[in-house]
Amino acid sequence: MITGMTGFGSSAFSAGKVKGGIEIRTLNHRYFDLVFYLPVGFGALENKIRELVNKQIDRGRVTVSVKIMEKEAISLTFNKAVVKEYLKYARELEKEYGFDNDLALSDLIRLPGVVEAKDSTLDPEQLWPAVEKALSRSLASVVQMREREGKSLASDISSVLKRMAHHIQKIKARSEAILKEKKRKLTDDEFMSLQKGNDINEELARLEHYIDEFKALLPANVSVGKKLDFVAQEMQRETNTIGSKLQDKMVANAVIALKSKVEKLREQAQNIE
Repeated sequence: MITGMTGFGSSAFSAGKVKGGIEIRTLNHRYFDLVFYLPVGFGALENKIRELVNKQIDRGRVTVSVKIMEKEAISLTFNKAVVKEYLKYARELEKEYGFDNDLALSDLIRLPGVVEAKDSTLDPEQLWPAVEKALSRSLASVVQMREREGKSLASDISSVLKRMAHHIQKIKARSEAILKEKKRKLTDDEFMSLQKGNDINEELARLEHYIDEFKALLPANVSVGKKLDFVAQEMQRETNTIGSKLQDKMVANAVIALKSKVEKLREQAQNIE
């Protein structure tokens, strides 16, 4: 069955003291377009994420967001050697210039190099197994949502195709009635000329063929959105030709209705993977 292109999935992951979350959002797009929002230093995982996503999704704009919620605390280092140097020069200044040595601990820890704070670094390769599992769970949710959208789209498209078939039959019947009426009024040569210029049987046959093509593509388990859009364009071409060939009010109304239905199909094709 066809699938839509709108989906959302999220999942949490943890590895040791590191906890994070993954969100995947997909929207309509003519091609496959993958956008990353990753923590600093996680660029090395882009290819792995792309490969995993591409196995499940062929078309659409996909946004993958990876966030780190918790990690190891910042580590502090108290540099005693630097403190000794500061104290050494403080004593020398006290002796040489008679300064009061009122250097307190609160003053020392603010001096450059005394206390060093190091943020814990994350190794994306070590985190990848946990990230991969969360990514797979999120993708599964996205795919399920896109499949549900696909069922809804297929139902709507099937209804549109039925109405199109009804309008085609109306045009056929009206075309035959017009020809019968003209045949009684025109000479054989005039009628043959009229019939040649107003013959829409080929266009109607192609329209019916394209409806069958649409129906055949709806159950497909592969990406068919572009094919459906192409078929809808051909439907539009044939409908325009019918309207230009057969000048009749009833036919014109049916052609307008057909154009509306074809436009609906083209809009829906933009939502299908």
